[in-house]
Amino acid sequence: MRRVVVASVAGLPRQFWWLWTSTLINRLGAFVATFLALYLTVERGYSASYAGLVGALYGLGGVVSSVVAGVATDRLGRRPTMLIAQLTTAGSVALLGFMTDPVAIAAVACVVGMASNGSRPAVQAMMADIVAPEDRVRAFALNYWALNMGFAISSSLAGLLAQYGYLLLFLGESALVLACAVVVFVKLPESRPGERTSESSTAQEPVRRVSMATVVRDGRFMTVVGLNLLLALLFQQAYVSLPVTMGLAGFTSSDFGLVIAVNGVLIVLLQIPVTRFIEHRSPAALLIGSALLTGYGFGLTAFAGSVALFAVAVAVWTLGEIINSPTQMGLVVRLSPTHGRGRYQGMYSLSWSVAALAAPLLGGTVIDRYGPAALWAGCAVVGTVAAAGYGLLLRRMNAEERAQAAAERAAAPAHAPAPVTDAAGAAPRTGSAA
Repeated sequence: MRRVVVASVAGLPRQFWWLWTSTLINRLGAFVATFLALYLTVERGYSASYAGLVGALYGLGGVVSSVVAGVATDRLGRRPTMLIAQLTTAGSVALLGFMTDPVAIAAVACVVGMASNGSRPAVQAMMADIVAPEDRVRAFALNYWALNMGFAISSSLAGLLAQYGYLLLFLGESALVLACAVVVFVKLPESRPGERTSESSTAQEPVRRVSMATVVRDGRFMTVVGLNLLLALLFQQAYVSLPVTMGLAGFTSSDFGLVIAVNGVLIVLLQIPVTRFIEHRSPAALLIGSALLTGYGFGLTAFAGSVALFAVAVAVWTLGEIINSPTQMGLVVRLSPTHGRGRYQGMYSLSWSVAALAAPLLGGTVIDRYGPAALWAGCAVVGTVAAAGYGLLLRRMNAEERAQAAAERAAAPAHAPAPVTDAAGAAPRTGSAA
């Protein structure tokens, strides 16, 4: 285990570790989103429907900021976008703790949703900038591990702080987000590539401009976004439909807490060794396998009749999550042009924000009309569709890259050396076409 850990963290640049540290600090303070519904219903005495409305506005803010922050990441830079988002988050979260009027609470919650999601495209783009291509899957896995470690700690800490007043949650998150901004300001220089540079060692040609329209017209990338939306809709059911299903079956909130804790524990324990195992394996096989594990893991919930069986179902889809997250991020960066990473990451983040908005509505509607078993069977179908989509997409991409490599070899002069290819036989791509 020591060798696996050392091999997993070795060779990454120091700037990555400061970015990783800022991610961990930021996630350690993720109190408000987790306990917002309880705060509104228990502390403030509002209805569940009002709490749902505020949660939807929070999610809507994330939808808007995914696109806006993606554009800002490319135009202003990674560092300024992160600082703006983090400072706005710190101020709006603290302000939310003092709001008493229901309209004001809803409005500020929407701003908090926008600000707290605004740094995500910049963080992911900076990570792609500073980490070598061969290390990106490992880097994204470590960052995902930090997110889950921080969430596990913050959830426990928030429960303790709430006993002394919910205002401590708001002020505590504000303070930790400010600490994260200090790390970014002091330790993270701007990483946005220059206007005439790219990842290619020989490319000094002008870089084509990338707009949001360019992203939308990129069929391969938008296919990835659509497939991720399908899986994100499944993952969101863990926090919406799973507790409802367990409640209808007579289980308590503590039973649900025990079951969902399996997800966090397994990610913390397995993310690093599993990533080490899958790091250089076929992305197609990993994405197909992770989609099937996710879909069938949620599908197993239909057969669960005890806490142990619910926990087994969670363990299955958690393994799919562990495999999918770093592999998917590697594919997103692979399809993103260097000077459009912010916009591409913003569109990818948008799929998660849309899922957070749509999943509660879809899950609740299906359970009310057809019952929980129909919902979980549908999850298995969605996972199968996503797996088939990944298989077709990756096969097409590999065929195109092999054809491109063959064309370049045929066009090369007879005395010129053959172009270097990777393990899959695909020639490395350069410039904005990467």
